[in-house]
Amino acid sequence: MTELLAGKVAVVTGGTRGIGLATVKKFLENGAKVVLFGSRQESVDKALSQLKAENPAWNVDGDWPDLNSGEAVRAAFAKIKDAYGKIDILVNNAGVSDSTPIGNYEDGQFEKVINLNVNAIAVAVRAVVPIMREQGGGVILNTSSMVSISGQPSGVAYPASKFAVNGLTLSLARELGPSNIRVNAVAPGITNTDMVAALPEQMIAPMIQAIPLRRIGEPEDIANGFLFLASDLASYVTGEILSVDGAMRS
Repeated sequence: MTELLAGKVAVVTGGTRGIGLATVKKFLENGAKVVLFGSRQESVDKALSQLKAENPAWNVDGDWPDLNSGEAVRAAFAKIKDAYGKIDILVNNAGVSDSTPIGNYEDGQFEKVINLNVNAIAVAVRAVVPIMREQGGGVILNTSSMVSISGQPSGVAYPASKFAVNGLTLSLARELGPSNIRVNAVAPGITNTDMVAALPEQMIAPMIQAIPLRRIGEPEDIANGFLFLASDLASYVTGEILSVDGAMRS
């Protein structure tokens, strides 16, 4: 089987579980060397152990920098560049969801969502762009969401953050294109992560009926979108928000 990312070095934030971990695995299966970022050492170590148990030959490492600290992220990227010589792919997947009614927001809660879902992407991009420019190009991928298109009935901070992710993606694609840096996003629909798996059947069934393909997505479905956009198959694709949602739009 052709390895679509052979020889590539990738960083995946939020890479310890769910969509992020599936993306890390998909990249490794396709020949990439991957450094996954998590929120704490314990979750990073657990993910690395799981991946190494599956395939000891995979070249995977991990770190847990504060994604809102430019100094911490720059130091982490510098360490990766020293170890591997380059960073070809950055996947900004770390994020937090929210479903709080607007009247119930507490001071700082809205800002917490924006900080991780939007500001952390800007921090990472600012840190990786000089590396990618120096090496002649690269790929930046962001995790958006179905709700960046349709909104959602509660928890306004989350769709607001994902609308912002789309804006970052489209604008950075235009700014960084002349440097041979492609920027795209994947917008997942309802996906079978831990959060969704914990929902009762009576909540899941109506969701499935609203999806034309009549199933919720699997993390691997989303990872396949990231794989395509990261690979040379998408060498002329930039500034795109790829919906991977079974055509569910609301």
